[in-house]
Amino acid sequence: MEMIQLMHSTFYREDEVKEHLCDFIMKSDRLSMGERVSRYETRFAEWQGTPHAVAVNSGSSANIVLIQALLNLGLIKRGDEVGFSAVTWSTNPMPLFQLGLQPVGIDVELESLCVSARTLSAALALHPNIKCLFITNALGFCADLEVIAEMCRGRGIILIEDNCESLGSEHAGRKLGNFGIASTFSTFVGHHLSTVEGGLICTPDDDLVDALRVARAHGWNRNLSEEKRSSLRAAHDVSTFADPYTFYDLGFNLRPTEITGVIGLHQIPYLNEIVSKRSEHYHQYMDAALQNADLLPPHVEHMDTISNFAFPVITTSPELREPLIERFRAGKVEIRPLISGNILRQPFFRALSDQDVSETPNSSQLHDCAFYIPNHPDLQHSELLRLTDLLRG
Repeated sequence: MEMIQLMHSTFYREDEVKEHLCDFIMKSDRLSMGERVSRYETRFAEWQGTPHAVAVNSGSSANIVLIQALLNLGLIKRGDEVGFSAVTWSTNPMPLFQLGLQPVGIDVELESLCVSARTLSAALALHPNIKCLFITNALGFCADLEVIAEMCRGRGIILIEDNCESLGSEHAGRKLGNFGIASTFSTFVGHHLSTVEGGLICTPDDDLVDALRVARAHGWNRNLSEEKRSSLRAAHDVSTFADPYTFYDLGFNLRPTEITGVIGLHQIPYLNEIVSKRSEHYHQYMDAALQNADLLPPHVEHMDTISNFAFPVITTSPELREPLIERFRAGKVEIRPLISGNILRQPFFRALSDQDVSETPNSSQLHDCAFYIPNHPDLQHSELLRLTDLLRG
């Protein structure tokens, strides 16, 4: 019996992608960021249904570039409190610490694994000065995101979304990642769209997309329109000779390569197929999980499409998790903790913040009671049968 892995292959239709990539490398005279990355950004934005996409070298980089761009524009400032989902990846709160902001972990709902209007309201009662909300759409899910967006608009809170695990999920007639001023995506191996390493930031905001392009590449203006470059030169009395090596704002070097663009362009036409398969598998998992009284299955009937990244297995008590972990391991299934559990319980967060973990009880319950199992588009029928049998108990 072979191991069912969390990630089956590097790419969807891997042999086809590798052949295409080898051909490109042999024939191309440029591998650094260029025309193919630009085309990839345009195609991704079209698929996502947003005006702009900016590609970077990882999903983690997408987060730090976005936060830096918001700082550069003055939309947030150092010392501001920024709320974030307590069940998330480390590189959501990390750039907040690194860039001089004050992260505030917000509890999630057990049913959706995501921040809801209810948990946001509770957090705002304790932290009324939150200026920005960095919400995570975990594993393909969301809570009442349209209500959260309206709350943020009413309070002047900037809403940004981490959509790294939810590419293609839809709620209230919109794809997740389109509810705030910007959203971040990962194209790391095993994600819905893989470019081996990579990430993107999407936004409808013209000023923000320019700030993202500047922050992505050293603080240069090279990737802006000639009109905007000319405006910056005039504002800072910079000659056309010096302009390419002038640093107009704080930035990094987090650019992708043309290889990222080539792979991404090849994978985008298959995204609808990938989303459909992940959604189909999710509903089979749900049918099985509902038959096991020891489990708390997700309740996300409010969503239009669930592009599930991995299926969460949540036991009704901590004591039940270990035997279930051993059952899946004995069944030759690769499993892992639920994202990073409650980030407020991670060593780096405890060292840098004095926020009381008692503010996030649901996140701690998930930390102690949950793990997740594979869901990828290459799962075979026999593998799904084995996985659903294990879920039923």
